Amino acid sequence: MTPRTRAVFRKELRDLRRNKFIVATMVFLPVFVILIPFLSVLGIKPGDPESTVRNVIGGASLSFFLVPLILPTVIAGYAVIGEREQGTLEPVLTTPVRESELLIGKALAAVVPCVSIAYALYVIYRVWVVSAAAPIVIHLVDQPSQLIAVILFAPLLSTFSIWVGLAVSVRSNDVRVAQQLSGLAVLPMLGLTALFSFRVLTPSVGLALAGAVLLGVVDLVAWRMVSALFDRERILTRYGSV
Repeated sequence: MTPRTRAVFRKELRDLRRNKFIVATMVFLPVFVILIPFLSVLGIKPGDPESTVRNVIGGASLSFFLVPLILPTVIAGYAVIGEREQGTLEPVLTTPVRESELLIGKALAAVVPCVSIAYALYVIYRVWVVSAAAPIVIHLVDQPSQLIAVILFAPLLSTFSIWVGLAVSVRSNDVRVAQQLSGLAVLPMLGLTALFSFRVLTPSVGLALAGAVLLGVVDLVAWRMVSALFDRERILTRYGSV
């Protein structure tokens, strides 16, 4: 990370901490998303049908992909529009920072906290399951493919989500509209992760690694597209008089 990218990253984190809506969302949304699946998993009894057990665990597994996929869309909505509303858009865009450094700094400021939250929740979930869940639940949850999927998919999904959010933010005039459009745009990716979580595709280490490679390629393509959209002159011309 270059010094200028680091400066953008720190500036974005400071802005996020000052935004009460984003802070509240990052605290309460993960809890809301995870709590019900947690309780459902702990409610599984040894005699429950295997199909029911797999569905409940699948829902819990999907929750860990929801957090890094949905949370960045909330942050990305402020990437450009938020700067405009705070009156800092023009100073930011006229600084001697390369566009790539500006985009990467903004992206990292969203990805790092979102992925950290997802990892922390997963650690709590694993400890909780091992200490309190039924043996069949422990067997299904404590699998290498699941661990690798969470470790690799969380940052890759979060990166994809922030690129989508940045692309929408550049083109939108309203934060809430940008967040809603970003949320809709990442739904197909959620469908793909559901195939893995609910074992429509048989989970394996090889499948998890292949999925991570595919997500990495998608992230790279998305990054190139966002870089092409992020034109400083066009953004300044569009928002300069607002």
